[in-house]
Amino acid sequence: MSMRVVVEADGGSRGNPGPAGFGAVVWDSSGRVLAERSEGLGSATNNVAEYEGLIAGLRAAVELGATEADVRLDSKLVVEQMSGRWRVKHASLQPLARRATELVGRLERVRFEWIPRARNEHADRLANEAMDEQAGLGKPREPEQPPAETAARTETTAPAASSTWTGAMGAPTRLVLVRHGQTAMSVDRRYSGRGDVELTPLGEQQAVAAAKRVAALEGVVTAEGAAPVITSPLSRAQQTARAVVEATGAELRTHEGLLETDFGAWEGLTFSEAAEQYTDLHRRWLGDPSVDPPRGESLQAVFERVASVQRELVEQYAGRTVVIVSHVTPIKAMLRLGLDVGPTLFYRLHLDLASVSLVEFYPDGNASVRLVNDTSHLG
Repeated sequence: MSMRVVVEADGGSRGNPGPAGFGAVVWDSSGRVLAERSEGLGSATNNVAEYEGLIAGLRAAVELGATEADVRLDSKLVVEQMSGRWRVKHASLQPLARRATELVGRLERVRFEWIPRARNEHADRLANEAMDEQAGLGKPREPEQPPAETAARTETTAPAASSTWTGAMGAPTRLVLVRHGQTAMSVDRRYSGRGDVELTPLGEQQAVAAAKRVAALEGVVTAEGAAPVITSPLSRAQQTARAVVEATGAELRTHEGLLETDFGAWEGLTFSEAAEQYTDLHRRWLGDPSVDPPRGESLQAVFERVASVQRELVEQYAGRTVVIVSHVTPIKAMLRLGLDVGPTLFYRLHLDLASVSLVEFYPDGNASVRLVNDTSHLG
């Protein structure tokens, strides 16, 4: 089913370069607001802010499930460059134009239109409020309550600077969680923990697709640079992480805390084989996270290990975006921390190969899970 929306976006800088911010709004065909986006950008130019507003608006349209978009901006430069009539010459705008183009490619039809500033007042207001808030000149803006039928969709994509739906305050640390691509062990559905297996050819393709998806996410590639990529030291994760680095230009580092569960004697066994050979223990392990596989590691131990990694990353990269490439259990542990729920999540949450999830941790202790098991890039 097709869904057509109107995207209006704006950005500004007080100093050019100077304190900057953007605003974007998505409307349906009847003029109803479906989503609003705004954020301060620190010091940036007008053109950078305008592109960031466009990217935020396009991303909101994609996340809402739109298939067509009429995009309206009062920036002649952005409209002409995105329409292909002008070249993107400035180095700081080239990565932003690529991000916007990738988002355009995820819609069936996009039409760009220049409009005078007087007709772009909604997005202009959002941009100015973002700049005011960044400068401490006003209270955080309370968004209009969305219609009931769109509340769930807009809640999951609220502005990154603060989560008005949860009450969380401050700039969050955004963790983009990527599961590695396919291996021969995953094809056969075998327990694959510390065994160092490589990606299959399909797994390599999945890694490239996931990398492109990650590169298009808000905050991963900005005018200031790319978000760091931190990976499990196992080969399947490292191969996937290198694909992300190639797509974003980021720095890569490994972290032992992101290793998969040590399945001990179950390593390499199928689920059925482990259940048959270790009937009682396997049954208890499926319901009790404190139970260890033979010579292995319990799910509770993995959770505690990952919780330590989470605290380290939130402290080291406070207010920034970080890409984490890991395995099923560590990613589930990160999501469990974000949701603040019990260990049943380990047994009830499914994560596909090369899937992307996203969780934000705020300085006041709140958290927001914004994306879980996204595989749209594998379609």
